[in-house]
Amino acid sequence: MINSAKSDAEPRTELTVRGLVLGVVITVVFTAANVFFGLKAGLTFATSIPAAVISMALLRGFKNSTIQENNIVQTVASAAGTLSSIIFVLPGLVMIGWWTGFPYWVSFAICALGGILGVMYSIPLRRALVTNSDLPYPEGVACAEVLKVGGGGDRTQAADDENRAGLLAVVWGSISAAAFALIVATRVFASDIVHFFRFGGDRGAVTGFDFNLSFALLAVGHLVGLWVGIAMLVGAGIGWIWGVPHYSAIAAVAGAAGEVAQSTWSHQVRFVGAGTIGVAAIWTLAKLVKPVVSGLASAMAASRIRKAGQAATLPRTEQDIPIGTVGLIMLVCFVPIAWLLGHFSVVSGLGDHMALLVAGGLIYVVVMSFLVSAVCGYMAGLIGSSNSPLSGIGILVVIGAALLLVFGIKPMLGSSNDQGLVAFALFITAIVFAVATIANNNLQDLKTGQLVDATPSKQQWALLVGVIAGAAVIPPILDLLNHAYGFTGAPGAVPGRSLAAPQAGLISALAQGVIQNNIDWGLIEVGGLVGVIMIIVDEVLRRTTKSAHLSPLAVGLGIYLPTSSTLMVVVGAIAGWYYDRRADRGPKPEAAKQLGVLLASGMIVGEGLIGVLIAAIVAFSGKDFPLALVGEEFADNAALWIGGIAFVVSVLALYRWIEKVSRKTAGA
Repeated sequence: MINSAKSDAEPRTELTVRGLVLGVVITVVFTAANVFFGLKAGLTFATSIPAAVISMALLRGFKNSTIQENNIVQTVASAAGTLSSIIFVLPGLVMIGWWTGFPYWVSFAICALGGILGVMYSIPLRRALVTNSDLPYPEGVACAEVLKVGGGGDRTQAADDENRAGLLAVVWGSISAAAFALIVATRVFASDIVHFFRFGGDRGAVTGFDFNLSFALLAVGHLVGLWVGIAMLVGAGIGWIWGVPHYSAIAAVAGAAGEVAQSTWSHQVRFVGAGTIGVAAIWTLAKLVKPVVSGLASAMAASRIRKAGQAATLPRTEQDIPIGTVGLIMLVCFVPIAWLLGHFSVVSGLGDHMALLVAGGLIYVVVMSFLVSAVCGYMAGLIGSSNSPLSGIGILVVIGAALLLVFGIKPMLGSSNDQGLVAFALFITAIVFAVATIANNNLQDLKTGQLVDATPSKQQWALLVGVIAGAAVIPPILDLLNHAYGFTGAPGAVPGRSLAAPQAGLISALAQGVIQNNIDWGLIEVGGLVGVIMIIVDEVLRRTTKSAHLSPLAVGLGIYLPTSSTLMVVVGAIAGWYYDRRADRGPKPEAAKQLGVLLASGMIVGEGLIGVLIAAIVAFSGKDFPLALVGEEFADNAALWIGGIAFVVSVLALYRWIEKVSRKTAGA
């Protein structure tokens, strides 16, 4: 037990310039990787643990570095894994044809103001959901354990070895994934193995698969785990074994099997997936209503009882940013948000109703932001920020915004400016979603801080630095990727080359559907029925087995995402499960598993960064394959075999290597 009075009196290294700079550098790198990968696969990865490992390895050489300083670094960098989730909404404005790119200062303001509000809203929730709560906070606890092992003051050889092994895992994972992606860009290795086919004649049903040779997708599978991977496989099966063949057979369209399959998936099966995701998200949130309300009520009651007998001076671990400062920062944020809403109402042709839109929009942002902060904070504590159904939050927020516009503004306009209303609904949703992304992670970081005796106020200031750094780098990366690849469903997007951006596509489609009433609700209803069935199956599995489950949200994603984004995730989930089973037989199972997580994180970072670099080359060159070293004949034939074999060999070699490293570090 740490003596609180003594520890409060002792000066120590915590919030430092070098820690902030290192955190910002890691934030920029990981944000770039997360934005690219999130748009490609619809999934982002948590950055706290890899950031903590990198920090411990780099700051180890400074005599006065502490576990608390390393905690500040991971706190800043954690913004990379959270604020980058704005890609689940913001590209929707490009997809509906409203924006052709991402105006820097507007996009920055959405991310920064929403992120700052997310930090501010989570401060009064800290005592309720962290200090006086028994929520498990799985990722926050895991990060604290990593910091305790390698970031404290004990300079043991074992801790040094574990630090070096962790950094090596991240570095080699990054190098391997980046090297493979670079060779793929030369077309010497194939990027994916694709095959579509038709059965039942020239107008019969079609189906197929697209197997993406991606280290990052494999790594995501490792991180999400076996049962999420299986759920995504079930979803892919529903989409491509039943959905695409069924709807293509009904349409009976002649043409190339690949074109018919992609068109059927894009215009019909995706909306079945949207229905499944919507029902699953509502179910997940509904299950959390009771624990959120009761948890907040009991925690607030406990806080009042504790405060009644508290001394005037709080211990360091209870020192938040003063509530007066919190309120002032929030009020300062509301002013530019009101200006943004007013400006957007004018440019969207809704200027005649600007006062109503600004007032209503600001109230909606303020109220919904606080609600999603509480819900996201509780969900993060309950199931972890990576597993929290943020897309479900986005769905509910955009539907709420669209309905308010339909009943409040549309009667005055008729159908004269539906597109402007859709854009305004997405704009408001983007601001609220930025709040949700940060609130989804902040309390996880503060839980880590509580476990390593950190000062909450210093972490909260560090989070603000991370938000600003992430907000600064997200718009240019989004703009670069948009110009290089485009987004599926956006005007001028090239099928097969564009980035899927699945959540943004879903949320923009829902906004259009509510305001323009142009969605085939029958497809959504079929997806909803699938969601209900999956919920029942999941509940039965959870009640009758020890560990088996079938996440309805993951099933919905499996239907909604292209197979190029799902099949390799499934392979990674199986590979990660097998690696963990082998780790369980070793001398230090948890340390070995952690190295596997760091290796996977490195793979995502490496491929994400090289993806951004290649996107820049594509954008500036104007060519689809500016780095190509071979022709179409080689790329379509020999490259498939060479790339496939090289991928399998590389993956096996990496897992074998990390297994040896873990055993060597454990002293086996």
